[in-house]
Amino acid sequence: MQPSLNYGTLPAVKQPDTLSSFAMLEGRCARQPEICPLSQVRVGTTVCIKRLSTPPELSDRLRELGFCEQQKIRVIARESNLICQVCNSRLGISPKLAESIMVQAITVAAPRRAA
Repeated sequence: MQPSLNYGTLPAVKQPDTLSSFAMLEGRCARQPEICPLSQVRVGTTVCIKRLSTPPELSDRLRELGFCEQQKIRVIARESNLICQVCNSRLGISPKLAESIMVQAITVAAPRRAA
C-alpha cells in the first residue's frame, strides 16, 4: 500500500471588506493611495509588500517563497495569473491570492543629469 498525500483545505479567513472595494485612479488606489492589493498593480510596477492577509499556513509559505513584508517585488505579467519577480526569481500567483497581498508603490527618483 502506497502512502497517499492529504491536501487538507485551508481554513477560510474573512477578508476585510476594504480589499474588494479598491479602485484604481491614475495608476494608484483611489481609496488608500499608499496601500492596495497586489492584484491592482500595473505590469512593470515595483512595489513593497506591506501585509499578507492570508491564513497563517499560507502566509508562512508565501514568506518561504520570498513574498514577505518589506520585500520589493515587480509585476512582470498579468495573464491568467500574476507573474512577479521576487528575489531574482519569477513566481506566478493567482489573482485571488494577489488580492490578499497588500502592497505600497515605490517611487523612483528621476536620474540626475550631469552639469
